[in-house]
Amino acid sequence: MKRDLTSAPVAFRTSQVLVCAVSFSVLCAQEPTVQPTPVPASSLQGSGVSGLGGESQPIAPKVGQTPEPSGLAGTATALQGGGGVMKASYSRCKVDGRQVALTFDDGPHATLTPRLLDILKERNVKATFFLVGTNVEAHPDIVKRIVTEGHEVASHSLTHPNLGKMAEGSVTEQLERTHRAIKAACGVDVVSFRPPYGSFTVTQRAWAASRFGYRTILWDVDPLDWKVRDSAKVEAEILRGTTPGSIVLMHDIHKTTVDAVPSVIKGLAEKGLEFVTVSALVAMDKGGDSGVGGVTPSPAPKSVTKQATKPAGDNKSKSGSSGKIPKAVEVKPKAK
Repeated sequence: MKRDLTSAPVAFRTSQVLVCAVSFSVLCAQEPTVQPTPVPASSLQGSGVSGLGGESQPIAPKVGQTPEPSGLAGTATALQGGGGVMKASYSRCKVDGRQVALTFDDGPHATLTPRLLDILKERNVKATFFLVGTNVEAHPDIVKRIVTEGHEVASHSLTHPNLGKMAEGSVTEQLERTHRAIKAACGVDVVSFRPPYGSFTVTQRAWAASRFGYRTILWDVDPLDWKVRDSAKVEAEILRGTTPGSIVLMHDIHKTTVDAVPSVIKGLAEKGLEFVTVSALVAMDKGGDSGVGGVTPSPAPKSVTKQATKPAGDNKSKSGSSGKIPKAVEVKPKAK
């Protein structure tokens, strides 16, 4: 015989309602918390070159958000500057003192980088080297020397392609292999990255910070040393444009650049400027980033593969169109 609940005593109906309410609350308490996901990988597809240079890109993770596991040691906490503000990219820093960062791209070069290290050691100047992965694999001893003598090592991709036009999977391989090569050479987990040609979209910068713990380092002083092979002009441009907080871009694969370094150091020191690594400069940052660096393309180093030597605007580049990683082949530069 079925019981008609509508005719049941009030106390009985009330107890049934309470039982249902308790059961529902228990089920809700057991519902797992959904963690916010990092920047979606799909957002990198076909993103193109941003042309936004060194704009400060704040990172504002939601409560409880954690970076996507990458197998690398970098974490998003490494992105915090002295001002306590998380930024994905820097082209210069706002500092209370007179510190600047000298940075060198595309090495290590078999003969020019050791000569540069001699110059820096003699003058007790610390710099930052943004290394190409294939060159790291070819000259691990030089990378080890860079770290031993107190300089900072950072990533400049594996083969110097235009990352702003590459698929996310290929960009990941470029960064991961370079990271592993540097780690194997000197035992250091890099936290800074500079994209070739400065080509890295705003979305990619946030993605690199979330996934790898990388801060994207651009520049605000570019003497165009890859184009103007004149030591005096390189020196003059750097002395003219460098101010406290500047990040100076140079390339240690060009003899004329290395020739200019002693005069650059002397001239900047006479202006009362002090030399620190990029990480040290970022640690002093007070939250400013007014530079527009990272928009002037520079050619790929001669010591990487042919696929990486095409200019940034060449849409027919194999690495840019297919997203495939070319084999790492070391090509020794011709003697000058």
